[in-house]
Amino acid sequence: MFRSRVRIWGGYALLAFCTGIGLVMLGTKTVAEDVVPAPAAGEPSSRIRHDAEYDLLLAQHGQKWAAEDKQIDARLKALRDKFGRPPNIVHVLWDDMAFGDAGIPALNKVRGFDTPNCNRMAKEGILFARMYTEPSCTPTRAAALTGRHPVRNGMLVPGFPVEYAGLRGDEVTIAEVLSSADYATGFFGKGHQGDVEESYMHNQGFDEALFTPYNQVLSLWNPIGEGANAVLGLLPERLAKDPYQLDGHFLPRGWVMAIEGRKGEPGREWGTTSHEDYLKFDPECEKRTIAFIRANAKAEKPFYVAYWPNMTSFLPSPKKVTVSRGVLGDGFTSVDAFIGKLMDELTSLGIAENTLVIAMADNGPMVHDPPPGLGMVETIFRGGKGDHTEGGIRVPAFAWWPGTIRPGQVIGDMIHVTDLYTTFARLGGATRYIPTDRIIDGLDQTALLLNGDTHGRRDYVFVYAGGALAATIKGHMKRDWTLGIPGMVTTSFYNLYLDTREKYPVMVPMLHVNSAFIRMRERHERLKEKYPDKPQARGAVFTGLSNARAETKALSRSHVREGVKSTGGK
Repeated sequence: MFRSRVRIWGGYALLAFCTGIGLVMLGTKTVAEDVVPAPAAGEPSSRIRHDAEYDLLLAQHGQKWAAEDKQIDARLKALRDKFGRPPNIVHVLWDDMAFGDAGIPALNKVRGFDTPNCNRMAKEGILFARMYTEPSCTPTRAAALTGRHPVRNGMLVPGFPVEYAGLRGDEVTIAEVLSSADYATGFFGKGHQGDVEESYMHNQGFDEALFTPYNQVLSLWNPIGEGANAVLGLLPERLAKDPYQLDGHFLPRGWVMAIEGRKGEPGREWGTTSHEDYLKFDPECEKRTIAFIRANAKAEKPFYVAYWPNMTSFLPSPKKVTVSRGVLGDGFTSVDAFIGKLMDELTSLGIAENTLVIAMADNGPMVHDPPPGLGMVETIFRGGKGDHTEGGIRVPAFAWWPGTIRPGQVIGDMIHVTDLYTTFARLGGATRYIPTDRIIDGLDQTALLLNGDTHGRRDYVFVYAGGALAATIKGHMKRDWTLGIPGMVTTSFYNLYLDTREKYPVMVPMLHVNSAFIRMRERHERLKEKYPDKPQARGAVFTGLSNARAETKALSRSHVREGVKSTGGK
């Protein structure tokens, strides 16, 4: 059932098992064996290349997982026979929320805003207790789209106008994978994957899209924001003339707030950069998401649709709708309401039992330098957006699939946002379209969805802060690589069961895992020698728009003046 290949650089090979982790010690190098499962029926023999840590898990659990997969394949086939097509997939992703802020009624009372439809998802499906993401929005979205840690493609930090950069065209997104399996694909909401043409959502595999290249900060980039000092010096025409200003190109001009497009066609700027149009964006995306679902349900075509709302403006609203009076609570009310509308729509169309809905936040709350009245705070875990502590990367997340997912589950297994990529592909019968020439960090977690708690296939997470490996998690143990003094074993370990807020790092009580963590990191980084990280795409901005404004066209040509060299994918 399995075949193993051991690559030897030194003169000997010693199979060792340390702290329950199977290792192959090869001379001075430590690598995982290539333990390759036999291909499933209809699948090619080429293997998805996961991180080395997964190979160790597969060596220990592969036979059990293979048996479980046969049962899962039978269940998926029965569902496909029943409904005549593979399941539909809906992914809802919003910004900056601490674990517990949604889905738990008692914490709703603590926070002063209600999330009845997330609570319903938890009651009728799964509440994930350990959904991990990347520390901020652009990286998490890139991870969801590509199934890869963003360090592998340069999507390291949130981008703002003007970037001259974005997601590489040679990345293979989940939309491209599922499109190859004859899925209809739609994207509506916050893309935040850059402003170069190859990064546009309709150029990344989506049949139709309405998306923002940037994030919610742009809700402040208007006369209202300038007048309120929410943004400083962006609009010089509204300020006293500065006699010392020499560079008229330093401030961004011609940027685009939203783009719509269809696969294979030029894009179009949607709306304007006004705050009025910003407020219209989410309602338009909601309308298009529902229309996309209805059209494909009528056509009896399987679909994958991503609804990733902006959720809120950073400008204060005159109307407060929650007792918290915070921007987060007031903004999320509309997202939660749409989740309820979505579930009801799927039910009324008669396709709920053939549709998986995943709803989740993209990272922890913005607790560092937040806008006034934002209402984002640390809850159970310490830290927030941008941090590699649990508060930055452990988020509320839910799964709903009536008739397939057992209701009322709280799942304690680890799951990472990249896992959605591989899991969606498995559900859609599209695993064979996942590229095998690169590392895919996402693991197939179909067993976790269908069989429930303790059936996960991940017990590790690598946590990057920008391009640096900041922490490694293995089970309930976490090593923070940013702490301590070089050349010493320092107080850099946490037991996440005993110290959920990571306030008391320890050394001596966890020295027994020190060497194992070091080897884990070495295996991870050594694999990068064969599959090196790549930079994000760079080049001219906002090309490929059929209705580009004159100032946008001028901005498109400005990469030469700015010294930006074009690079990237396809």
